[in-house]
Amino acid sequence: MVEIFLRTLPFFAIIGLGYWAGRTRFFSEEATAYLTKFVFYFALSAMLFRFSANLSLAEVFDMRLVIGYLWGTAFVYGIATMVGFLRGLKVEETAVEAQCAAIGNVGFLGLPMLVMIFGEAAIGPVMLVLAVDLIVFSSLIVLLITGAREGRMRWSVLRALGMGLSRNPMIVAIVLGLVWSALQIPIPRPMNDFLTILGAAATPGALFAIGASLASKSAERVQVAAWLSFAKLVLHPILVAIGVIWLFPIDPFNAAVVVAAAALPVAGNVYILAQHYGVAPQRASAAILLSTAASILTLSVAIALVSP
Repeated sequence: MVEIFLRTLPFFAIIGLGYWAGRTRFFSEEATAYLTKFVFYFALSAMLFRFSANLSLAEVFDMRLVIGYLWGTAFVYGIATMVGFLRGLKVEETAVEAQCAAIGNVGFLGLPMLVMIFGEAAIGPVMLVLAVDLIVFSSLIVLLITGAREGRMRWSVLRALGMGLSRNPMIVAIVLGLVWSALQIPIPRPMNDFLTILGAAATPGALFAIGASLASKSAERVQVAAWLSFAKLVLHPILVAIGVIWLFPIDPFNAAVVVAAAALPVAGNVYILAQHYGVAPQRASAAILLSTAASILTLSVAIALVSP
């Protein structure tokens, strides 16, 4: 476990550097927003396209993996929803808390870290986890909040949701890469070099942006944030492990990667959605801050326990 901790430490050190830069105002919130936009639309998209263009859909897609991960994630989502209702929360607030409990930082933190720890064979399962999170659960929170507020689901909401997914650069990059791979078109060397150089900026840029964004987040409602962090860092990987190891068993290596992905801290886009809809943004902010800090230790433990 010590070896795994030492391998993950540089990632969290870059996050810490970004946090220091944001906290001391050396890096303003506006600068952080632009860095995040660069990583999201350019660097990370280049990395995802290059990864997926070198894979075939047959190599990537595993229905048992999808079902096992969906089972564990839906289970923890249901637990957080039940706890929210027992506390008397509204549907909108409960949806945000459930999202905190179930959706990890797979794109910005998980993809570069897990590929470095497990090797390039981890690319396929990590991208499947990312696709499930983006398509299923990022859509679910929008549907729940909109449905609760309007009392019904309008076609315009579903259409806007579909358009949003089709414009998400991570989804677009993965789909285009897989199409490129299916057409069996070799990537020209200048294009490959371009994607490699641009994609190389994704890891340090994403990690630094995570840290800088955390500097502006508060730790209000610590008890709730602690519960949500526990659900995300402990319950989620345990339930996903049950799903992909016992209920819908898959290859041990892929199972280890998926469980490690489930052990990642709360994703930053949960805060963006909460802020956009004006539903418990401080709660999401605190959960992101606390879970990211705690994951320095818990993530290493989770990886050590599941590594084949």
